[in-house]
Amino acid sequence: MTSGSGFRLVTAVFTVLSLIAGLSFSVRNTDDAPELYLSGYRFFTGNLSDLTPAEGVFEYEVNAPLFTDYAEKKRFIYLPEGTLLTYTSQGAFEFPAGAAIIKNFFYFKDAGSPDKGKRMAETRVLLKGSTGWKAFTYVWNESQSDANLEVAGAVFPVSWKNMDGKQMHLDYVVPNTNQCKGCHSFDGQFTPAGVNAAQLNRNNQLQRWAGSGRLAQLPEPSAIPALFDYTTIDDPVRTDKTVLEKGARAYLEGNCAHCHNPHGPASTSGMFLEATQTDPERLGIMKPPVAAGRGSGDRKFGIVPGKPHESILLYRIESTDPGIRMPELGRQLVHNEGIALIKAWIRSM
Repeated sequence: MTSGSGFRLVTAVFTVLSLIAGLSFSVRNTDDAPELYLSGYRFFTGNLSDLTPAEGVFEYEVNAPLFTDYAEKKRFIYLPEGTLLTYTSQGAFEFPAGAAIIKNFFYFKDAGSPDKGKRMAETRVLLKGSTGWKAFTYVWNESQSDANLEVAGAVFPVSWKNMDGKQMHLDYVVPNTNQCKGCHSFDGQFTPAGVNAAQLNRNNQLQRWAGSGRLAQLPEPSAIPALFDYTTIDDPVRTDKTVLEKGARAYLEGNCAHCHNPHGPASTSGMFLEATQTDPERLGIMKPPVAAGRGSGDRKFGIVPGKPHESILLYRIESTDPGIRMPELGRQLVHNEGIALIKAWIRSM
């Protein structure tokens, strides 16, 4: 036996013993060093891939999801006993030390028949320590019994049948730790994405959290912003212009604005894609690029009203070229539904 395999065996035995010893306890203290295996946190009970939340862990949904090569997602928050979230009108909610955000990526074997099972791909864990947030990525093993820590990222094949019955194949890419920081930066500080009022205000989710003692300082419903659920738009071409505008702006918020905002990594572009942006030029309308090049596709403006195929925005979200595509990370495939939405929106201007 090699020293490496011996280490893995000892680690696996230690993890199992830790789980057995901790069955009567809640989730471990997440302010410590990261676990080598996802099971070590005890976020879930029973069969790990079933994603059944343990005590202190609860699921959440967002209004405008990020497209990740058609991967399905299940999102959870863990709060240490006696702690709660604090509502903020702008930016991410305030999380207590020891909290965690757990985002699971998977593919149904047959998207048209989810009951045929799923293939877990990765789980991203954000831990709120005493000094701030840290990101860790866990890659699921072939037996789907656990996921191991991969700070350097990973690439592995996945396949599934899509909603149209077509067999899909993809070399799935898991980001490394430094890449995680690239999309979670606010004025240079690591911050969670998607856990803000506009994203979380859906189906009375926030009211339920406040009622169960998980959320403090929730204002009246009329004072809480909400992004439109763009996934409800089936046919953008035949969609009312007002609804189309809400849907497209929500799509850009969920897929682009974590970087394209005045405090994000793409702040130097001058193109800010938050749903609340009201300045046409900052949104990209008739705005020339800061630095023309391959990424512009020889197009002159970010968005040309009525002319999607003259708009740099569409060119970049249509591309699969790593040096051109947007977003830069987390996407290799073309998001057909998102492209149709943005095309119809630009055409309607």
